[in-house]
Amino acid sequence: MRILIFTDAWYPQVNGVVRTLDTVSGKLRGQGHEVDVVSPDLFAGFPCPTYPEIRLAPFAGRRISRLIADHAPDAVHIATEGPVGLAARNVCVRENLPFTTSFHTKFPEYVHARFRFPVSWSYAFLRWFHGPAGAIMVATKSLRDELTDLGFRNLVCWSRGVDTALFQPYPDAGLEGERPISLYCGRVAVEKSIEDFLQLDLPGTKYVVGGGPQLAELKRKYSGTVFTGYRTGEALARTVAGADVFVFPSRTDTFGLVLLEAMACGVPVAAYPVTGPLDVVADSGAGALHEDLGIAVAQALALSPEVCRKHALEYSWERSAGQFLANLHTIPRSAAEMAAA
Repeated sequence: MRILIFTDAWYPQVNGVVRTLDTVSGKLRGQGHEVDVVSPDLFAGFPCPTYPEIRLAPFAGRRISRLIADHAPDAVHIATEGPVGLAARNVCVRENLPFTTSFHTKFPEYVHARFRFPVSWSYAFLRWFHGPAGAIMVATKSLRDELTDLGFRNLVCWSRGVDTALFQPYPDAGLEGERPISLYCGRVAVEKSIEDFLQLDLPGTKYVVGGGPQLAELKRKYSGTVFTGYRTGEALARTVAGADVFVFPSRTDTFGLVLLEAMACGVPVAAYPVTGPLDVVADSGAGALHEDLGIAVAQALALSPEVCRKHALEYSWERSAGQFLANLHTIPRSAAEMAAA
């Protein structure tokens, strides 16, 4: 099958959306499918003013129709609601081509946290954006229920996986600092509520792994915290494995791949009982959820690393790729030929 994926989130961004799309694309190619990713680097554009790692391509629409015609895909998937995704959506609607979308990020909450823009207005736009899709892929049941209550339809599940060969317990993965070590890993931005973690009066040492627009501010305010910046590959896995508890203060993530990565390293999770952690942690014994994040940390520290690892092993990228493939809506060959004409 020839699959064309449109996304505004791509390298050099380091986040769950990019890792998911890249990993699933690789798994599908390994199964013999032809997968092409259309991202902002293929078009003229500029860095996002408040987040330079994100590249914006506002004029992508001029080439999207030709790209679809040239590739003659069997299926089109639109992963994000940015300029590239919007251009692809509009072309598919105009040319009557079936397509699917995915809901990765709670942008209404992100935009509200940064600019106080009304959440209801943003969700109205997202209902319009995703409305014509044959299926909207979501990572968890709780997100599906939440979006159903907000008026979204055609919602289907597309779970995630974890590389358990890379993310594993490393007995020699020592981190400097007084124990216990509490660690956050991910984008350092206001919508992640990292200060909920950094303000806690916890024993031991706090680590923040990652980068983003709030990094400089937090480093100034919390000089006692260890900020490592970005880490990838084995260096990242060893850093996570060296912690005693993984603290996830975000209330806006739709899944949280880092939760699985921590569990795969044998590190229990402490988080709020919200979409994402509710599904990934649930009653697995691999993490603790509480509205008081400090209580969640204390409870998580008492959990078994072996149970954490065992729970993570239930998630595979092969299964995730299979779900994605099954959710796609194929383009009738006659429609594809009409689009290419």
